[in-house]
Amino acid sequence: MIAAVAPRRLRLDRQRVVGGFFVVGGFLLVFAVAPALTTESKRFLFGIGPDAPSWTFVPSTATLWIGGALVLLGAAAVGWRGRIVQAGLVVAGVLSVLMILVAALALSSNRSTNLAPLFVQSLRLGSPIALGALAGLWSERSGVVNIGIEGMMLAGAGIGFVAYALMNGGAGGVPLYLAVLVAVVAGGLFAALHAFLSITLRTDQIVSGVAVNLLAIGLTSFLRSQILVPLNADSATTLPELSIPILSDLPVVGGVFTAKPIFFFTFFAFAVAAFVLVRTRWGLRVRAVGENPHAAETLGIDVIRVRYGAVILGGCIAGLAGAQFSLETVGSFDDLMTNGTGFIALAALIFGKWRPGPVLAGAMFFGFARALGVRIQLLGVEIAGFPLPSQFLQAVPYVVTIVVLAGAIGRAVPPAAIGKPYRRSR
Repeated sequence: MIAAVAPRRLRLDRQRVVGGFFVVGGFLLVFAVAPALTTESKRFLFGIGPDAPSWTFVPSTATLWIGGALVLLGAAAVGWRGRIVQAGLVVAGVLSVLMILVAALALSSNRSTNLAPLFVQSLRLGSPIALGALAGLWSERSGVVNIGIEGMMLAGAGIGFVAYALMNGGAGGVPLYLAVLVAVVAGGLFAALHAFLSITLRTDQIVSGVAVNLLAIGLTSFLRSQILVPLNADSATTLPELSIPILSDLPVVGGVFTAKPIFFFTFFAFAVAAFVLVRTRWGLRVRAVGENPHAAETLGIDVIRVRYGAVILGGCIAGLAGAQFSLETVGSFDDLMTNGTGFIALAALIFGKWRPGPVLAGAMFFGFARALGVRIQLLGVEIAGFPLPSQFLQAVPYVVTIVVLAGAIGRAVPPAAIGKPYRRSR
């Protein structure tokens, strides 16, 4: 007699949950969204000039195709395994972003929109996020949690601009570059405070980071009210724009190569970090003390010195990110100017799983989320005759942050010793 074999049950895991969302979303697009969208032709432009490439489409038809593709890709993720299926989920994510753009243009009175500036703006808005994430990468690869990135960035933005206003009233020249240096030092000093509290005094690293954030908020607000407001320093010359010859003339992507110094430095800093972490003795020591500090100590590595160096280096980078707000982009300083960028940078750090290349990609993804909110607002999107609230669009990056922190990108394993106080063995 042959025993009955119990049917094999599908195990509910992250891939199947994400696939299920794509299936449900695809059906909604096909049966609910597509019939409601206009059949008037719209067009995406990918550059400036009559010869720029473009894509003309009918929103309702495009939605049907995208919805059908999401159903197929999501169903594959629910029923199968393998790298091809994972690549399919990535494609589904790209199609979802495309669907947002299609729907935004369909619900707008505009007949076309240029996506090349959206690409350039994504990189520029992602640059301070990337620098903040790089600050966190150095600190956390050494084993020190750093949620004080927001405060270090704010300190760099505020103290750097105050120094600029006091030196020559924000008129540019050498004082502008000295102010950038002051911002870097300010970020480093706040990081040194975080290092002292969390490494030397072995304070809870989360509490220490919160203290750094609160101190930066209070100090910069005080400096603004007591120095900047009496000086009427609400407009100043910013860092000059630079262009890379030949590359700046390229179609579609040429705008990326016309930007300001800190933007260009962002990519250089990531290239250096990727090299230093893997190819240099100090980088290997940073990684070692972040994984197993006591084993590193037995090899003669001064764990405390290495952690101090990594945290302060990260703080200097965060200060530079703050300078990008006040000294490179806006030319003024306001309270809470960084607007949560340091916390989004932490999400980008998790998104990239503490590796320089993926962290940079994650930061640019969040930059795209910010740029997308701005673009939708400029298009004047209306739903049922009512304009989409600007507050909703401003929340887009934070919604994306929640999705990432909820684990949609897979399990992110931090350095083994992160957050654990270290005591010398001898």
